[in-house]
Amino acid sequence: MIITMASISLDGFFEGPDHDISWHHVDDEMHEHFNAGLARMSRFIDGRRNHETMLEAWPHTDEHPEWPKPMHDFGRIWREMPKIVYSRTLETTEWNTEVKREVDPDEIRALPGDSMVGGAQLVGSFFEHDLIDEVRLYLNPVAIGGGTPFFKKPNALALKSTRAFGIGVVELVYGRR
Repeated sequence: MIITMASISLDGFFEGPDHDISWHHVDDEMHEHFNAGLARMSRFIDGRRNHETMLEAWPHTDEHPEWPKPMHDFGRIWREMPKIVYSRTLETTEWNTEVKREVDPDEIRALPGDSMVGGAQLVGSFFEHDLIDEVRLYLNPVAIGGGTPFFKKPNALALKSTRAFGIGVVELVYGRR
């Protein structure tokens, strides 16, 4: 199964102008929830920019003893998880990561286990190739008025479940319709 997840604003943006995500609400409860789901994945699949964002923090959690335990747990999950990054510019990267140039839908469909895909352009490409099986949206209690919308084209989805977190974020899990 190919899964994508994103924090979004009430008005449908997953990042604000200039890639701002400072409005994302995440606390220990949510991190523990993310960790439980992500630890079961077989791999992470990212676009270059998303992968480089992950490289800024998660290989280095040991350097930050002040960070909460769930962040350290995610750092361990991220470091150990096999990863694929799609990039036309990267030649190599670190942390158990394979670099690929183009999305091959048949290759993606043949991957064993569950994969988490992230990165705005890559997720859009996966939607275009009808590769996304499940969408996990984390609706933040804020309207930001502009930025990068999560959905670029209409997508008919079926609601599978909801969950409210104490911080005010609501998880909406959708599958194929």
